[in-house]
Amino acid sequence: MRAAANGIEIEYETFGDPADPTLLLVRGLGAQMVSWHPDLCHGFVDRGFHVVRFDNRDVGLSTKVDDHGIDVMSALLAAFSGPVDAPYLLSDMAADAWGLLDRLGVERAHLMGESMGGMIVQQMAIDRPERALTLVSFASTTGDPDVGQPNAEAVAMLLAPSPAEREANIALGVEQSRFLAGPVYADEEWDRERLSLSYDRCYDPDGVVRQLLAVLVSPARSAGLRGLDLPALVIHGEIDPLIHVSGGERTAECLRGSELLLLEDVGHTLPRYFWASVIQHVTALAARAGA
Repeated sequence: MRAAANGIEIEYETFGDPADPTLLLVRGLGAQMVSWHPDLCHGFVDRGFHVVRFDNRDVGLSTKVDDHGIDVMSALLAAFSGPVDAPYLLSDMAADAWGLLDRLGVERAHLMGESMGGMIVQQMAIDRPERALTLVSFASTTGDPDVGQPNAEAVAMLLAPSPAEREANIALGVEQSRFLAGPVYADEEWDRERLSLSYDRCYDPDGVVRQLLAVLVSPARSAGLRGLDLPALVIHGEIDPLIHVSGGERTAECLRGSELLLLEDVGHTLPRYFWASVIQHVTALAARAGA
């Protein structure tokens, strides 16, 4: 399904009864909505949520954004050392998500985001605190430069070109996913399935570069997070190589009264092993908001 929101078209899918409280799932850098496993979505539905997942701008079947004359790759490299222009910011992506909820008739929602998606839901709550019921930030950070930084191998992986040919692209993606997950919880079967589905839906590496630029140039959210007053849960893998666990710890510090859930031996992924626990924590968080 597709909806016009914030001047673009957003591809989305829903699970469950629209009369139930809405849980918006926001995915990370370059990840399409199909990266939210259907079984996880149905697990939330079983606990009384109406689940919405969608393609962020510049990935999947949502609108691809014009570069507006910016040399995005040069800007990306320059962003590591100073301010640069970008086609859009995380605040624009947050406005996309609120616009989608507007089109769905959802006034208030529970927000859950992974990695860049965590940054987006943080910004959503900062921009429209009266509409955010709860906030779940997973494998993410505040944007402060002293925390949440990737290790050298993860940086090299982010900036390395990917092959355009389908099988080579998927094979590299599986290898990268194994590195990000760590040695204990890699899930090659699911990684290959979601990467294949994503490639076949829409292969567009330029959009991922624009998203990464938005992450790098957007301002830190720590001050805005400190001003929030809502039930919040921060989840982070203890061995995350892409966003160091200090990013999750800082996020929890900024969100007063939040719960910090650290996952042992987990990298930059949410393994099946922890789904039941995470669903329970999110459900308990929603109950706090309802009370």
